[in-house]
Amino acid sequence: MATAWRRAWPAVTVFVAARGAGMGVVALWAHHTGRHPRNLLGLEWDSAWYHRIADWGYGTFIPSWEAPGLRFDDMAFFPLYPMTVRVVDTVLPVGSVVAALLVAWVSAALAAWGIYAVVEELYGRRTATALVVLWGLLPHAIVLSMAYTESLMTALAAWALYAVVTRRWLAAGLLSGLAGLTRPNGIAVAAAVAAAVLAEGWQRLRSGRRQDRRAWAAALLAPLGWCGYVGWVGLRTGQVRGYFDVQARWGSVFDFGRFALHYVKRQALLPDSLSAYVTTGLCGAAVLLLVLILMDRMPLPLLVYAAVLVVIALGGANFFSCKPRFLLPAFPLLLPGATALAGARPRAAAVAVVTLTGISLGYGAYLLTVVTVPL
Repeated sequence: MATAWRRAWPAVTVFVAARGAGMGVVALWAHHTGRHPRNLLGLEWDSAWYHRIADWGYGTFIPSWEAPGLRFDDMAFFPLYPMTVRVVDTVLPVGSVVAALLVAWVSAALAAWGIYAVVEELYGRRTATALVVLWGLLPHAIVLSMAYTESLMTALAAWALYAVVTRRWLAAGLLSGLAGLTRPNGIAVAAAVAAAVLAEGWQRLRSGRRQDRRAWAAALLAPLGWCGYVGWVGLRTGQVRGYFDVQARWGSVFDFGRFALHYVKRQALLPDSLSAYVTTGLCGAAVLLLVLILMDRMPLPLLVYAAVLVVIALGGANFFSCKPRFLLPAFPLLLPGATALAGARPRAAAVAVVTLTGISLGYGAYLLTVVTVPL
């Protein structure tokens, strides 16, 4: 690990600097508007729900003003992040909001390291560095500095994928199981592990070699976190579909993209906000990038991981403004851009990075201080 860190630290340092600058811009603008940056980063939207779970456990719900009789239930939120926040808050006397931010920041740095590790293993050092930089400068990268779960999930996913490509099967299964406890779309990691195990098993069968029991054990371990939490919610609600009923009360159902297509169609007819147009552009870019990495024959586990994340994000109804956040863990989509950046001339690469930095820092502050829809 020490050798791996020596190779990765320049890329991780650039990532941390980018995210630090993003938080600095948010802090300055928050001060200008009379708001506290800690609250913007640690108590906005879903962060407030995680804060309640970390402090008091599950059991909070808010009646829906849109549909009488329904309620927004905190069991829609997976447990690993608030549990980790509670542990950190117990060890460090900093309060649960600061503890939540510390967990997110450390997770983001670990995610950047994990992304570097898996991409370097498959594509080399320059491409890995470029991809980490691009990931840290995405328009919605400010989320990686907030008390949200995307940082923790991406860290577990990246290291699980690294374990897969280096054939550390048991580690891949355990990390995948933990990733499944972070977010609903954490099941994408289990899908990637399962696909890699099936491919490995097929190759061994064709070549007459013995099957690797550790690989099949990983495939069994990988979905346990996700399935375990969904099963727990089912037991608590007394319904087999309990978790999905909870999600439906929030309006989160899988409609195969009908809601998203209808929303984009409405945008073509009626004016909308800047953030909505950016969201539409990013969703379209995700589909295009998915096609590109498919044509480029990306290694199967990374391809499956990215594809499942895109399908879940774009196929879900409602919360259109949140879709770029749901796509943040899908770092393999950035490979075409990272390859281009790694192969560009130094001056062109510098111009691209500076431009992306300006967009990312400015847009991040805009999302937290101006936009009034969920992030």
